[in-house]
Amino acid sequence: MDIFIQQVINGLTLGAVYAMVALGYTMVYGIIQLINFAHGEVVMIGAMVAFSVIGALAPSGLPPLAIVLVAAGCAIPACMLVGYTMERLAYRPLRGAPRLAPLITAIGVSIILQHLAMMIWSRNPLAFPQIIKVESYHFAGATITSVQIAILTISLAMMAGLAALVYRTRLGTAMRATAHNPQVAGLMGIDSNRIIALTFVIGAALAAVAGVMVASYYGIAHYAMGSQLGLKAFCAAVLGGIGNIPGAMLGGVLLGVVEALGAGYIGDLTGNVFGSNYQDVFAFIVLIAVLVLRPSGLLGERVGDRA
Repeated sequence: MDIFIQQVINGLTLGAVYAMVALGYTMVYGIIQLINFAHGEVVMIGAMVAFSVIGALAPSGLPPLAIVLVAAGCAIPACMLVGYTMERLAYRPLRGAPRLAPLITAIGVSIILQHLAMMIWSRNPLAFPQIIKVESYHFAGATITSVQIAILTISLAMMAGLAALVYRTRLGTAMRATAHNPQVAGLMGIDSNRIIALTFVIGAALAAVAGVMVASYYGIAHYAMGSQLGLKAFCAAVLGGIGNIPGAMLGGVLLGVVEALGAGYIGDLTGNVFGSNYQDVFAFIVLIAVLVLRPSGLLGERVGDRA
């Protein structure tokens, strides 16, 4: 039971990050039917910007918590700028093109961002500064750290804030209207271009926070870190129902828990060899099973609620 509780804690932590990134995928797909494969690189840029800011401010004598907050505060606008630039320069000119064109463009943007990061921060893995002392808490035979508590708390708060924005504000109404029918939304006075750009910007802000959380959790940042994370987050969005905001949250959490439980139990049975080396396999096996049995995802596709 203690192994189960520990793996559930680990899975929830990982799943919260997946959900944060998956929301960016599902929002963009819901509003313009585009799979933004460069979204994982936005997460990476958030982590790298935070790394640079923390490294610059660490000798300043500021409180560690203030340094981390400043680093996150710098990473968010940087990623928002990247998200807006991608939409404005790469995707908006191709909005009326065949669907394959923006998909290939997204892959190209991903490669460009990776190589720009490699030129700025080098190709070597970077040790993310751990300036805040990590506290561990024990209960029921399991251990949860202050970093995990912070990740879960921040993720829940931001997901709740996003849900409130989408379903309780005029901006959210405009986003859902644009997702449902951009032409009719334009006739109702909604600036579709502005709403689509804001969707990219909001998704990039969530990705920035996710990047800081991932780098803090694993203690490392790398120019290619967004590729695998982005792929898993995309799978989480598909698992929950692509284009569905609650589905992205559910899919991310389920994917993280399945991965952690699979790595924990299978690894324990095989001497921590199979589980640790093939932990990614379990998540994709579940994804394939769900797509075979329910192609629209666990929560299906609710077109009217997309944003």
